[in-house]
Amino acid sequence: MSDTTRLSVFKTYKLYVGGKFPRSESGRVYEVSDSKGNWLANAPLSSRKDARDAVVAARKAQGGWAGATAYLRGQILYRVAEMLEGRRDQFVREVAEAEGLSKSKAAAQVDAAIDRWVWYAGWTDKIAQVVGGANPVAGPYFNLSTPEPTGVVTVLAPQESSFLGLVSVIAPVIATGNTAVVVASEKAPLPALSLGEVLATSDLPGGVVNILSGKASEMGPHLAAHRDVNAIDLTGADADLARDLEIAAADNLKRVLRPRTEDFAESPGTDRMTAFLETKTVWHPTGSLGASGSSY
Repeated sequence: MSDTTRLSVFKTYKLYVGGKFPRSESGRVYEVSDSKGNWLANAPLSSRKDARDAVVAARKAQGGWAGATAYLRGQILYRVAEMLEGRRDQFVREVAEAEGLSKSKAAAQVDAAIDRWVWYAGWTDKIAQVVGGANPVAGPYFNLSTPEPTGVVTVLAPQESSFLGLVSVIAPVIATGNTAVVVASEKAPLPALSLGEVLATSDLPGGVVNILSGKASEMGPHLAAHRDVNAIDLTGADADLARDLEIAAADNLKRVLRPRTEDFAESPGTDRMTAFLETKTVWHPTGSLGASGSSY
């Protein structure tokens, strides 16, 4: 017996913090609309407390994630791409609604985002060979430079590119062993919140990526001033907010990646990975091989 009066089951979007899906502790939500002004969903309006909780989760996960082998990180990033491929239709719909794109253009954005995960997955065990190496020095020493993650990185995701741009700023941060606190696009947060559902089922340890929705202007100042955040990516901030956050970040010596004009459809370089890497240089004396004084 068919029921023609069945009610639709609307999706409840939640934050993604510490591998779990909390609502905002404030209980606040805000309306998210499509490009034509039609209501899509109520998204959590994250508070300062939510941002602090996300930093705590990111810090807790950072040591284990940085200590994982580069090969394992690459496998996990590739698993994210696999999971996205299986939910491609959902993301095509959400991106089309968020950005006012045709289905074919939205599909191209989603496919590019999936490919971006694969691209960065391939870099996890190669970036050290590009930016590290043995240095020639005058003296009987080995001098070796190796990259290490900066730590906890706050990422203000692009406002306009709700999914491809989002992936393009998250993937390079975690590929190199950092953990991330992400503030999604304020006007188009739904693809980002759905990405949290994918990350939760893709072997990524809880806390490596934490996704908040709401106002960057509200959470940004607290994250820029937070003493346990090591770096901040200002891509999604407007000029005035970026200036204020850069000043706040300078007070506690954070690394800062300034906003710039970007076409996320273009092939990425390595600069987003190297922006949040530190270089550790080790000096080690060479040993003598015998009475002749020769050394290696």
